[in-house]
Amino acid sequence: MDLKLKGKTALVTGSTAGIGFAIARRLAEEGVDVVITGRSQEKLDAATAELAEVGTARGVLADPATAEGAEALIAAVPAVDILVNNLGIYEAKPFAEISDADWHHIFEVNVVSGARLSRHYFPKMIENNWGRVIFIASESGLLPPAEMIHYGMTKTAQLTIARGLAEQTRGTGVTVNSVLPGPTRSEGIADFIRSVVSNPDAPEVEREKAFFDELRPLSLIRRLIEADEIGAMVTYLASPLAAVTNGAAIRAEGGIIPTIA
Repeated sequence: MDLKLKGKTALVTGSTAGIGFAIARRLAEEGVDVVITGRSQEKLDAATAELAEVGTARGVLADPATAEGAEALIAAVPAVDILVNNLGIYEAKPFAEISDADWHHIFEVNVVSGARLSRHYFPKMIENNWGRVIFIASESGLLPPAEMIHYGMTKTAQLTIARGLAEQTRGTGVTVNSVLPGPTRSEGIADFIRSVVSNPDAPEVEREKAFFDELRPLSLIRRLIEADEIGAMVTYLASPLAAVTNGAAIRAEGGIIPTIA
């Protein structure tokens, strides 16, 4: 299927690996000029080289979780057609042990980074009467996990920002949506699962099964989502074919959320 994205430009944050890289790759395959970001020049170079095998891509060494990093990124990339706010971190931590510093840090990375970039790119999209802003949230934004409440809070905040921006797109060719992945296979997921299951020394396959049995029992697919499965969803939402999907929270979480929220 031709998603009619050739000639568009996209910025995908936190995109040297995992979901962000999968999104960037799918967009590049569709003929989008993709910009990826990262904090490691080595990882950025490797990811850019791999993307260049399927399309057009360049990397910008910048961290939009800081005001200075966002300014540097905007200076390097003044305008885009598609903004994917993917940058995010997570950790399992008992609520009583989440410090003030933890709350501030995860909010700055997961929420403020996307707000900073949207504040710059979104008005330009409105002026041009076309654009896509997509926040990579999580099912945790609707069903907060007991083992990382602070993370769930940031994902709920992303949903609020996305919907609020969508309300300002009335009558334009701009859309703002959120995608809610469930647990996805990416860097760090094995360590995360090991940290939360009852038997961390079990073989990896058994740990994954235990994770869904013990912590995500409502999952219908009963497996980790592959990053490329999220990449495919996001690329469709970025396309002109998804013009009537606006202000939506698209669930791609494997059926963990049992009712429509």
